[in-house]
Order: sequence, then C-alpha cells, then structure tokens
Amino acid sequence: MQLNSAIRPVYRDFVMGRATSINPRIIESLYCEGLVLSDEVRAAFNLSDPYRRGEEDLARIALSCEALRTTTRMMHALAWLLNHRAYIKGEITEFQLARHGRLQPNFPTSDPERMALLTPEVRELIGTTERFYARLERLDAGWRESEAGLPPAIQRLRERLSGIAS
Repeated sequence: MQLNSAIRPVYRDFVMGRATSINPRIIESLYCEGLVLSDEVRAAFNLSDPYRRGEEDLARIALSCEALRTTTRMMHALAWLLNHRAYIKGEITEFQLARHGRLQPNFPTSDPERMALLTPEVRELIGTTERFYARLERLDAGWRESEAGLPPAIQRLRERLSGIAS
C-alpha cells in the first residue's frame, strides 16, 4: 500500500474528552467494521422470515422504511471511508477529498413509531449503524474544523511559488 506523503495530522476524533489523531490504521479498522456491519444490515433486511409470514402490513412497511434508511446510512459511511482510503493511498488529492469526501450531516435517525414494530434484534442493529455513523460524523467534523484554519489554496500556491522564485 502506497501511502500519501502529504498526510498531515488533520484528522481528529474526540475520545474521552481528548483529541486523537486519525491515521491509516484507524480508517482501515473503521472500513472493516463498516463492511461487517453492512453485511449484517443486508442479511437483516432481506425481507424474509417474520414479516413475510402474514404479519401486518404496517410492520412490513416499517421494515422497508427502516431498511432503506439504514442501508443508505451505511452506503454513505462506506463511501466516506473509501474516499479517505483513496486519499491515504494517494489515489485522490486533498482537494478531491475535501470536495467529495463529505458525510451528509444530521442524517435522519430511525422513526420511533416504526421501530416499535420491528424485532429487538433489528432495532439493535439499526442503533449500531446510527452510532457508527455518529462516530464518522465526529471524525469528519474534526477534519473539517482543522481544514478551516488553513489558508486558501490560492494563497498556499502563491506562497510556494514565491519560495521557488526567491
């Protein structure tokens, strides 16, 4: 794996009230966790078993709605992680990461009324995906905050060019 030589410690997450830097191992670990969780989501929402055996239509509708919301949440999470993996490997630039590597803020959480119609196992899985997404949101917010303190790209380019001309 070829790592991007331009990686700076701009990634942060808050663990127990302190900032920690994020590195390729953290992204890779989260990516593996996200893949496993996505597979569990796929298996849970294959629309079989209790909901196809004559259960009420409301329960099937609730399952369908929460399945769509949960799989979309995981799709966004994996896309975010894939963009960061690509940046770390040097496959995309920092500009591309900043432009395309954003998580949707405040992604909708599950509907409590619909959740009440689902099995406890499915409710727990949905909660796990919501917590996973919240972790990525904190990482993304920390990275965005650190990027906000950097000078604009044009200014950095001018500074580099003036250094070459000197």
